[in-house]
Amino acid sequence: MSATLAPEPVRTAAPPSPRTGSPVALVASLLGFTVITIDVTAVNIALPDIRATLHGGMAGLQWVVDAYTLMFAALMLSAGALADRAGARRAYAWGVGLFTAASLACALAPGIGALIAARVAQGGAAAIVMPASLALIRQAYDDPRRRARAIALWTVGGSAAVAVGPVLGGILTETAGWRAVFLLNLPVGAVILALLARTARSPRRPAPLDIAGQVTAVLTLAGLAFAVIEGGHLGWTSAPVLAAFAVAAASALAFRAAEKRHRAPMVPLGLLRQRQVSVALAVGFAVNAGFYGVTFLLGLYYQQLRGMSGVEAGLMFVPLAAFITGTNLVSPRLAERVGRRRVVVLGQAVLALAMFALLPLAAHTPLWLVLVLLIPTGIGGALAVPALTAQLMDSVPGERAGTASGLLNSLRQTGGAMSVALFGALLAGEGAGFSLPGMRTGLLVAGLTLCATTALAARLLPRG
Repeated sequence: MSATLAPEPVRTAAPPSPRTGSPVALVASLLGFTVITIDVTAVNIALPDIRATLHGGMAGLQWVVDAYTLMFAALMLSAGALADRAGARRAYAWGVGLFTAASLACALAPGIGALIAARVAQGGAAAIVMPASLALIRQAYDDPRRRARAIALWTVGGSAAVAVGPVLGGILTETAGWRAVFLLNLPVGAVILALLARTARSPRRPAPLDIAGQVTAVLTLAGLAFAVIEGGHLGWTSAPVLAAFAVAAASALAFRAAEKRHRAPMVPLGLLRQRQVSVALAVGFAVNAGFYGVTFLLGLYYQQLRGMSGVEAGLMFVPLAAFITGTNLVSPRLAERVGRRRVVVLGQAVLALAMFALLPLAAHTPLWLVLVLLIPTGIGGALAVPALTAQLMDSVPGERAGTASGLLNSLRQTGGAMSVALFGALLAGEGAGFSLPGMRTGLLVAGLTLCATTALAARLLPRG
């Protein structure tokens, strides 16, 4: 369930080079995609230790997660154009360099505010790394079959990172402290940059940047996230929260106006008016909202309510990740047999069932039962996402495939960020560290949202 859906790179011819087609570019791309995925799941396990060290409240922990995810989601909309303008290798090097520097800033953060600011920079860098890494593979492998195998390995790396992240985060946090989670990125970044020095230069092509659209998109998402996170702490009718809602609404209107005027908008509004596209985006939002909400919730549940160590909490996610990886492999074949719409509907229905099945969780629920109840979470989302992506790609013209895929990725990340904001606000309760009623309310909201998008997909997606 990691962010495995990257914009399809534009077909460009790499300059002749004896290194073109070598595995060096693939290893560099795979390392980058893996490390930006691990940084999401590993940090979830480190949150209680961060709270104890930096004395941040629940809102601070939510921002540690959402600062990364929101910037990732918002900047991904135009990161593909940046990779085209600068060239895949150069853009990738910029992204990896910034991500590495931001990771060092995270590790050295003296307070929760400094950590959140560094996470913003990390998220922006990750948004550059993802499409540039895939474009680098496209450049290195001209043969379609070899390129397909390379992209498959790239995708598997993201899935494996979901499994490795929580365990690695737990081990590092327990043995060396939460700062080690970020320090690990430094040698990985150095290795990637060294590998990039051995890859061929990337061609550039003109690609207009939609600055106004990008700025208003960031303001919209940031305002909405602030309102949801702080609403649970300051009150939903407090002046800062109402002001944040107003900023989000005004920025959304400004975004719409900017996209209508721009000659090459990063989000063509006509695309959103297509029924199949809008349904796919809604489904992607709901699926990630359910999955990321549950992983955020359980990382705190295991440690704060069950008293587990970071390593123990991380290991609890391994079966979930195994089901995700296995189901990802099965989903395309199942879609070929019974149709994509049915698989999208089935996956969402299973994920909604998972949300409802977790409602009875309590402080003394047997751990074997918790693991069993998590199985539908891994199966549901992993069933829906590959079929949903293929469905979306078939519903748009070829020249819009990259834009549509990037938009789907952005909405999925936004769904994850909004669910963390909502779950965290509900979990905090009235000054409590962890609220079981708040947890159950969040699960109920996620389940009902998935029921709604399941009905939309069943009714509006094509039957073919």
